[in-house]
Amino acid sequence: MPARPRTTRGRPRSRRRPESDRFRRLMASPSDRRVARGPAPELPRMTLLEHLEELRRRIIWSLLALVGGALGAFSFSPAIVRFLAAPILRFLPPGSKLAYLGVTEPFLLYFKVSLLVGAFLAFPVILLQVWLFISPGLYPHERRWAGPFIFLGWFFFVLGGAFAFYVAFPFAVEFLLDIGKDFQAVITADRYFSFLLTILLGLGLMFELPILIVLLAAIGLVTPRLLLRHFRWAVLVIFIVAAVITPTSDIVNLMLFAVPTIGLYLLGTAGAALVARARRRRREAD
Repeated sequence: MPARPRTTRGRPRSRRRPESDRFRRLMASPSDRRVARGPAPELPRMTLLEHLEELRRRIIWSLLALVGGALGAFSFSPAIVRFLAAPILRFLPPGSKLAYLGVTEPFLLYFKVSLLVGAFLAFPVILLQVWLFISPGLYPHERRWAGPFIFLGWFFFVLGGAFAFYVAFPFAVEFLLDIGKDFQAVITADRYFSFLLTILLGLGLMFELPILIVLLAAIGLVTPRLLLRHFRWAVLVIFIVAAVITPTSDIVNLMLFAVPTIGLYLLGTAGAALVARARRRRREAD
């Protein structure tokens, strides 16, 4: 008569087959699998002096790119000046020209306009230097964002400049000239182009807000929930910055600068949500 299996408290003891290594890996949690694979690759460490040396190198390359773009645009500066003066000349009597008060002002004006064009031409190189400076602190899968960061950063910078030149600046010029219609306008080229360059560069940099938010979300410094939680504070900061850049103190021009920036903040929050979703899927896949 075959022997009965031993029982524990009246129940037969079941015979369990040993689990294979493959089955254990499949049944392990994502955290267990990460531990099994070993720790994350250690990031390179740099001393303070090495950080300062790297920063100096990136600034030098950025300045060289800016100077190179400016020198390339200098030969076209008269045509560029005529193009940039179009928003004001159409509101002046026919045949009017911008005035200058010193003999050196035309040369300095051409140089200033060349620097503006050089900034737009060299901006991809500047973004590359920014990325090369922060990339040692990123993991290998985060460094794959270099291409989108540079291309989209330059695209939004140009988009901000185009919005400033074709929408915001003509509206502001028309509003200001309408206020002073009872007076004789004597507009100097130096003040006009200083005013124009401030708006172009200011809005161009403000349009970088979505890229900055997505970059901070990619390296884990902000989350979509954090951005939405502090939305009202972000709106306050945006209005303060817009009040500094806005050429007038009226509410219409202020809203013209602030509302698109608020939309860019929400666009960056949506991008941060996509980054968070991709990170969550990658963790689930691990």
